[in-house]
Amino acid sequence: MKVFVVLSRVPYPLDKGDKLRAFNFIRYLSEYHDIYLCCLNEHPLHPNALSKIKPFCKEIYIINISKISIFFNLFKTLFTGKPFQIGYFYNNKAKKRIDSIIKTISPDHIFCQLCRMAEYVKDINIPKTIDYQDVFSYGIKRRILTDEFYLQVLLHSEYKRLIKYEHDVFDCFEHKIIISETDRNLIPHNQNNEIHVIPNGVDTSYYFPIETEKKYDIIFTGNMAYPPNIDACQYLVKDILPLVMKKYPNIKVLLAGASPHFLVRKLKSNNVEVTGWVNDMRNCYAKSTIFIAPMRIGTGLQNKLLEAMAMRLPCITTTLANDALKAMDSRDVLIGNTQEELAQHICYLLENKYKSNEIALNGYYLVQSNFSWAKNIEELNQIITNTK
Repeated sequence: MKVFVVLSRVPYPLDKGDKLRAFNFIRYLSEYHDIYLCCLNEHPLHPNALSKIKPFCKEIYIINISKISIFFNLFKTLFTGKPFQIGYFYNNKAKKRIDSIIKTISPDHIFCQLCRMAEYVKDINIPKTIDYQDVFSYGIKRRILTDEFYLQVLLHSEYKRLIKYEHDVFDCFEHKIIISETDRNLIPHNQNNEIHVIPNGVDTSYYFPIETEKKYDIIFTGNMAYPPNIDACQYLVKDILPLVMKKYPNIKVLLAGASPHFLVRKLKSNNVEVTGWVNDMRNCYAKSTIFIAPMRIGTGLQNKLLEAMAMRLPCITTTLANDALKAMDSRDVLIGNTQEELAQHICYLLENKYKSNEIALNGYYLVQSNFSWAKNIEELNQIITNTK
């Protein structure tokens, strides 16, 4: 079958969750279908982007959108009632180009990643699947509670717009998928039980245990320009770490990931290292003793947790981050929801090598059993294949 995939970003490098998910969907679906990939693009392409994606695609279409058009369309969105992220990514010239491409290739199925791209294809009379991925409205709702006051008014408006759009776009697509049961239940539609849950996976042929000398006691990874990750870094360093340092004053923390926000860079100290872009994140995991994901905002399944568990690191996280993972507390991970609990968990694992190894091994087995990309994407393949 011909599958037309429309994305808001070129899915390489794999420095954001939506890129990672899209890349692996394309990689595995290409074994069964001809993939015609269409991506919006607002930044210079990574020099290896096309060479990494081409092996899985019949054709690749890159549609560049300028900063000027983004600004203009955001301004127009003030008066349309649509979410600002729709305005950010929607462009009339891009719409005409996408319509032309679809007319030329005549696909059997359209796969749309994220609500932000739905406006381009929602009215096209071809079988379609939308990947909600996460419930963005709920993520915005959580940010309202933690962001600066001047942003709260804007976020509240975006929250109300997203709630409506996530509901309205539901009926425009024959099939809907999402990353977790928790997210599915939060989609604001009375038929949200129809959404297929397709979790992310982890490439266990790439992420696997590596024995090497440990340099860091604690590691947190992710895109460091992403607000939930910025918040997690600040929470870790400002609130959790001081409690741990009462017992371990020389503890070493690694914050590893692309595009560190200035609020993350400011956290650098004798105890805290901030890397920026890392060519091979496996080296960072391998040199670390404990992984922590102290997430307080955001939704969806944390890829960073899957990677760390596949590398056989003992993991500490919050109930929020574990909702999608569904790991068992004290067996697969340690869960804490206050700075005191999280600090206690860190100290406990540093003191108890046997328990640390036990949790690391159980987490490793959990990922091996439940988070295979090939296994999870097979359901999406069946959805596409059985579309009439």
